[in-house]
Amino acid sequence: MNLIGYLSNGYPTIQDSYQMAKHYIDAGCDIIEIDFPDTNPYLENELIQGRMATALTNCSDYDQYMAGMIRIKNDFPQAKFILLAYESTVKAIGQEKFARFALDNGFDDLIFVGLTNNDIKDYLMAQGIKVSCYIQYHLPQDEIDYAIQSNGFVYLQAKPTTGNINPAYPKLQDCINYLRGLDITAPIYCGVGVHTLDDVAMVKAAGADGIFVGSTILKLHDDIPALQQVIRDFKAAC
Repeated sequence: MNLIGYLSNGYPTIQDSYQMAKHYIDAGCDIIEIDFPDTNPYLENELIQGRMATALTNCSDYDQYMAGMIRIKNDFPQAKFILLAYESTVKAIGQEKFARFALDNGFDDLIFVGLTNNDIKDYLMAQGIKVSCYIQYHLPQDEIDYAIQSNGFVYLQAKPTTGNINPAYPKLQDCINYLRGLDITAPIYCGVGVHTLDDVAMVKAAGADGIFVGSTILKLHDDIPALQQVIRDFKAAC
């Protein structure tokens, strides 16, 4: 199972993000979710919102963020990456320029959020970018329909953090088996509420292809030895 770590791009600087990516990869992260900081990241938690604000205060030029990401990709070819971008960020960059950047540099997996409509999403998918879809634990039908139509991986809620459980599919393994039975062949990566090694073991046993680990790693930003040890422990559990 793949271990996916979240990297706050540009926090506190773009150069710092490069070094942090190296720490992640050296410790065993298979995939890095790397964000474009947004001016209104309303879907993120307070920790990530603060980091995005700091990043944009220090550098608001998206060209520099893209250059930094290209450097990371070129210097660490063994790693895979998932982009996180808000619609407003893609608009600020320009959808054509964003698509060229992503495809020319092998960043073809995208978590695309904050949509006001499907126009940019449909454009990016038509260009060949694989746009992920998020499915809550209780498996809402509209989210399942979106996953069937999508060309990207499924981001499945790992734990029912708000008590949102579908009685027909109460366990994560039930949810994954149900989605697989619908001929969803894209990878299923699980996240949200994942903090412990027991969580990793549960997601692995459920049959997921990967697991997102965010705040547990992010909070160790200033203690690199501890951060890398946590990554090693989580990777071993994968």
